[in-house]
Amino acid sequence: MAAPDVLLVMGVSGSGKSTVGALLASELGWKFYDADDYHPEENRMKMQKGIPLNDEDRIPWLCKLHDILRRDVASGQHVVLACSALKKAYRDILIQGKDDAPLQCDQSGKGEKPVEVKLLVVHLTGSFDIISGRLLRRKDHFMPPELLQSQFDTLETPSAPENFIQINVDKNLSEIIATIMETLK
Repeated sequence: MAAPDVLLVMGVSGSGKSTVGALLASELGWKFYDADDYHPEENRMKMQKGIPLNDEDRIPWLCKLHDILRRDVASGQHVVLACSALKKAYRDILIQGKDDAPLQCDQSGKGEKPVEVKLLVVHLTGSFDIISGRLLRRKDHFMPPELLQSQFDTLETPSAPENFIQINVDKNLSEIIATIMETLK
């Protein structure tokens, strides 16, 4: 497998994206971004009220993340991004931007060749019961456990031709990291 520029650690809320992503970035010496840090305040408020986000809420946020990835990849920086990226269309925006996006997503300068983001999707999977239990133990996060079902309902599991691996979160953290590192060899 050709080395990716970006590792996208994805999955529903509570699957361990931030923990796995931060550890991976540290292990690899890559830059780490947690997509939750880039949600606009309106999105956070909506989720805190128990209202699931829709495409209108997510697309500007994904475009902002794409722009960050594109900038870093263009400068030669490898990145680990922890992001739910629940739909294939969302993962596509992270890779190539969106032409009709309401933000500056992929609006490169005239004559500038767009940067292709080579992405490996690391899909953290687990049963509703296991992940729900994790969410119930989590403190101080804007995503309430009541929205977990809406995330499972929205989830489009990665499939060919996407470049991905799938790892069950019932493994311990060191096994998850080892599996990902082995894939990168």
